[in-house]
Amino acid sequence: MSRGEKRILLDVAHSAISRAFRGDLTPPDLSDLPPRLLENGASFVTLTQGGRLRGCIGSVEAYRPLVLDVHYNAIAAAFRDPRFPPLHPDEWPYTEVEVSVLSEPKILHYEGFEDLVRKLRPDMGVILEHPEGRATFLPQVWEKIPDPVQFLTELAYKAGLDPSVYDDPRTVVRYYTVDKFTYRDLEE
Repeated sequence: MSRGEKRILLDVAHSAISRAFRGDLTPPDLSDLPPRLLENGASFVTLTQGGRLRGCIGSVEAYRPLVLDVHYNAIAAAFRDPRFPPLHPDEWPYTEVEVSVLSEPKILHYEGFEDLVRKLRPDMGVILEHPEGRATFLPQVWEKIPDPVQFLTELAYKAGLDPSVYDDPRTVVRYYTVDKFTYRDLEE
């Protein structure tokens, strides 16, 4: 993805949140956008304040144009993340926006928990899917949880499941990579 395309996605996320404070949820104009941004894509928008998480919402499956996915996920991260109260306008100037564009998830085949642990890499986002719960961790979570066993344990808990879920034959683990960026990254 080019710097220009990344800048457009960050601008879309910023604009979506700024306009949502005024009650305007109108999606961006799709004319004159690079074709790559009009293709279906999956994204996460992460909000931080002083390095601390303030909201993070996204899609793991590409089902709408990437630019619209970023727009709607930015609004959801700011105002609908159930872990946080809605973002207040006074907080907005101190909030950093990060956009993560996800690759298509692939199944991670493994035979038992130890094999799964061996196959994990810190550049992987991981999706845990089970009939009783589903959750994902972006690759950025590895910065806070570098131990693979703890990473998988916390992912199971996030899905509302016991860590023994990885030995259940109904469990599917998928992985993906991300292209993540903030305005700061584009200035470097």
